[in-house]
Amino acid sequence: MFLCFVLIFLLFYLGDAQQEKHSLHYKFTALSKADTFPEFSAGAVADGRQIKHYSNEERVWILTEDDWTEAPEEPPDSRDRFLHQLNTLSKCTDSQCSQLHVLQRMIGCELEKLPDGTVSLRAFDEYGFDGEDFMVFDSETLQWIDKNPKAKETKMHWDLQTVRNELLHHYLKTCMNWISTFNNTQKNSPDVRVFARRTPDDRSKLVLSCLATGFYPRDIEMNIRLNRINIESQTSSGIRSNDDETFQIRSSVEIDRKDKGSYDCLVIHSSRTEPVSVEWEFLWFVIAGAAVLVLVLVLAVICYCIYKRKKSNGEL
Repeated sequence: MFLCFVLIFLLFYLGDAQQEKHSLHYKFTALSKADTFPEFSAGAVADGRQIKHYSNEERVWILTEDDWTEAPEEPPDSRDRFLHQLNTLSKCTDSQCSQLHVLQRMIGCELEKLPDGTVSLRAFDEYGFDGEDFMVFDSETLQWIDKNPKAKETKMHWDLQTVRNELLHHYLKTCMNWISTFNNTQKNSPDVRVFARRTPDDRSKLVLSCLATGFYPRDIEMNIRLNRINIESQTSSGIRSNDDETFQIRSSVEIDRKDKGSYDCLVIHSSRTEPVSVEWEFLWFVIAGAAVLVLVLVLAVICYCIYKRKKSNGEL
């Protein structure tokens, strides 16, 4: 009996345990438009928050978040080289193109710590061209992997650039070493609210929703529960960005209005040492509904009295 209890406890605990994730992405985009010079933009995003961006006017990287000064330096390859790659792939002349072309690159590293203590590390350097996967760097072999038939010629050329590939290998290794010891101190706790509304088609049903907003980092777990057990048929909005670089998420489930069980919303986030549980009080929903009904009746009585007075005075 005791062993069964322990197994059940572990299943619930591991099911609610949160995976810890960290990431550092440098993103580059070059865009060529007809009869204009190419446009270039670049930025660095760590754990979903932009920490650097490239200034085309000053030709330097500008730190957006002062607390991220220990992040690795920018990856190899300059702005001019990236634009040259766009022109080469687009077969443009004189820095101008007759058609629209887009070259994109994302380079960086990611870390994921699983509930069982397993750590997963990934470093990557990936290119896309005109909306399609183009090329991926293999840091083990120092070779490029073509993801598109159009990339075969470029692969052969980039494989011969051994010095550049060594620099990329060193950068990706530095990135993984950094993120392995990274501790993100910038954290915002979620504001969690639970509310319900009537379904338009069935008066016997309610849509119960849980909203968590204002949290950072991005990763979060949310579940609406009945009697402390996760409800299966939940719909989620997915994690969305707020204007202040925090995040929000909403989960909803349809429930029976007559169900007398205990509903709550369980949220697990790295900003809190313990999970947050917010209960939904059906009584308050009934009181709120009754208050609205009373208010409508009062307004109706007032309007009727005003109508009768104006009619008796001959104003109508």
